[in-house]
Amino acid sequence: MLEELFRNNREWADAVKARDPEFFQKLAQQQTPQFLWIGCADSRVPANEIMGLLPGEVFVHRNVANLVVHTDMNCLSVLQYAVDVLKVKHILVTGHYGCGGVKAALEDQEFGLIDNWLRHIKDIYRLYESEFQGLDAQQRFDQLCELNVVEQVANVCHTTIIQNAWKRGQDVSVHGFIFSIEDGILRDLGVHFNAVNQLPPIYRMMPKKSAP
Repeated sequence: MLEELFRNNREWADAVKARDPEFFQKLAQQQTPQFLWIGCADSRVPANEIMGLLPGEVFVHRNVANLVVHTDMNCLSVLQYAVDVLKVKHILVTGHYGCGGVKAALEDQEFGLIDNWLRHIKDIYRLYESEFQGLDAQQRFDQLCELNVVEQVANVCHTTIIQNAWKRGQDVSVHGFIFSIEDGILRDLGVHFNAVNQLPPIYRMMPKKSAP
């Protein structure tokens, strides 16, 4: 199986060089993506392929259920590097229907360590619980996949990383998308932010006060 992976890699590299002989030389010189993709670790959701982009065109962070948690130094480090160093223009928080993490959060079964991670999704369900009334199980599942994206977009925008970028006039927007594995289509959830004044006042951070 591992030998097959290396064989596939060589075939892929040869095919890329056949189309563009200088592709890997140019790729090695710099990384200038316009997009940061924050998505699910699900193996069925490959960021580059979904958007038809090549390596080097999208910076990627993935975890179970595409969460943006304010104490997750891994996610925050990726976000800070993408915004402050790479100067990405668009941050795409992308969930997907049929997400195993969201499904697990809807259940009462114990899964182990990951239960602590999934608690963030349970909190979203509790926050929007009234909106799930009258929905069947599949509708609740789909709805929570969408609301999870909406809340993670908000979490991105609430960081000082994004707010400081906006305050200094940097052109960076945050968007919420969802992908359907059943038809391969990426859908816009209509959640877009590009300025501090779009946020609820409680989340707007003021600049640090200078020492007297």
